[in-house]
Amino acid sequence: MRRKLLLATNNQAKVREYRRLLKGISFELVTLASAGITTVVDEAGGSLEENARLKATLLSAESQLLALADDSGLEVDALGGEPGRLSARYAGAGASDADRIKYLLGRLVNVPWERRSARFRCVIAVATPRGEVRFCSGECHGMITFEPRGEQGFGYDPIFYLPKLGKTMAELSLEVKNQVSHRGQAARKACEVLKRPPFSTYL
Repeated sequence: MRRKLLLATNNQAKVREYRRLLKGISFELVTLASAGITTVVDEAGGSLEENARLKATLLSAESQLLALADDSGLEVDALGGEPGRLSARYAGAGASDADRIKYLLGRLVNVPWERRSARFRCVIAVATPRGEVRFCSGECHGMITFEPRGEQGFGYDPIFYLPKLGKTMAELSLEVKNQVSHRGQAARKACEVLKRPPFSTYL
């Protein structure tokens, strides 16, 4: 029987992305819903690393499964690194992706192209029910566009432009996005971590 790995997120877009990114690992991927877990973790940490650790360790302990959680954020240089770890809550509670994009572009309305540099950061935490944790991270550098472009992806993808590819993240095919994205980079490192103790030996 394949060992189980809990995807510790309620974001269904992330679940779909991780199913692709983790394809081929020797674990059965389990969602919070399928595990019957309704706990909402308060992401009160002061960093991406701390929030990822909180989610992974608490939900691993509750489920008694290995757990993978991430926290990711968009860091815009002209905004002093905002929204960062607050990316999902930047436009307030209950805001949609479109609301967050509109709010962010409003903050940059007078900022010229050459000052619109930004990066996506992702930190993955993989945890055992015993509290053992390993971190994996990834970064993707780009620019913030003046208006959304593209229909793929989610979050801030439609306004994150990759100069080397000449497209926003939302204009990339899923295959290309997974190769270059912050989450893709971190997930590839997580796949390697899962091949080593204590994760490879946890039953």
